[in-house]
Amino acid sequence: MLGQRKLHTADIVTNMSAPNETPYATLTRFCKIMCPKPRLPKQPVYGINDWYVVYGNNSFNSIKEQTTVMSGLVSDTNNRPFSVIDDGWQQPDDFSIVNDKFKDMHKMADEIKSHGMRPGLWTRPLIARKDDSASLLAPKIPGRGQTGELILDPTLPETIERVKHNISLYKQWGYHMVKHDYSSYDIFGKWGMQMTDGLTAQGWKYHDQSKTNAEIINNLYNAIRQSAGDMYIIGCNTMSHLSAGVFELNRTGDDTSGKEWARTKKMGVNTLGFRLPHHNTFYAADGDCVGLTKDVPWDKNRQWLQLLAESGAPLFISAELDILDADKKAAIKKAFADAAKVQPTGEPLDWLTEQWPAKWKLNNREVTFNWD
Repeated sequence: MLGQRKLHTADIVTNMSAPNETPYATLTRFCKIMCPKPRLPKQPVYGINDWYVVYGNNSFNSIKEQTTVMSGLVSDTNNRPFSVIDDGWQQPDDFSIVNDKFKDMHKMADEIKSHGMRPGLWTRPLIARKDDSASLLAPKIPGRGQTGELILDPTLPETIERVKHNISLYKQWGYHMVKHDYSSYDIFGKWGMQMTDGLTAQGWKYHDQSKTNAEIINNLYNAIRQSAGDMYIIGCNTMSHLSAGVFELNRTGDDTSGKEWARTKKMGVNTLGFRLPHHNTFYAADGDCVGLTKDVPWDKNRQWLQLLAESGAPLFISAELDILDADKKAAIKKAFADAAKVQPTGEPLDWLTEQWPAKWKLNNREVTFNWD
């Protein structure tokens, strides 16, 4: 309900391919036209994330152990890697309070730094507390799953202030990067793959009906950005075009896996192949983790590790420490060394015909992978 105001919705830009330019290069150049001022990390981003090892069953000691072992495989001290703590550190419904498994998140950040890594933290900005007033909550969306979760109304100033407080708190604790998740799902009540004939259920609305969906999302993203200061921000389950120029990194797809290769192939290899034109044009395009576990064949993970490490895009590894033999440690050490340096963005050469691109141009050489 715009009332009397006029809404500037879009600027139309066009692009034509140059002589002998590949479609991929044309698309990448077009992304630069669409986003003339991306906000990018000062150096390539790489490191570890604990999610695909423990899936939330983490603790101060598990993060300490992961960081200790994996930091021993880092060779580039001019670009330190990140150790990202995923879901599991917080009270179930309050992302400003640490739970008993961690006790002190400032101390956790200092512990990570003592091993030569940079601390990162996962959060879900729109989750509500069980004791929140009903007036702060988003209207229930028909058909939405996970009905036990309470979601804050993103159009309320009180919600935005809470988001700002939490992001500022993580900076005070000493974290260098924050990964915020679930906001698109929490706002619309659907995952992207469910948005077949509409973004959300009919009749849905928020408290402030004078703002469009994009304005509501932009207001949330800008609040996160302003509160973060010089911390890097990874958007996860965020709107790509609204993240461009705002967040340093953005997850390009759904979760990969530490349990099944088929999911990593679908959500990692496929998504990286078709979203790399966004890398360093919109943001650093995060293809998600290498779930390095006994449940995923090493011959597949070795290739996924190599592709991420040599693509120029961010590399994050979730590794089961007890399976790290000499071969895997050597591969991780090389991958970290590659990912730490600036490289040309990888280009899939068969992306117009293959759902999971197998032929790639990486560092000016052609590499063929076997994903089957």
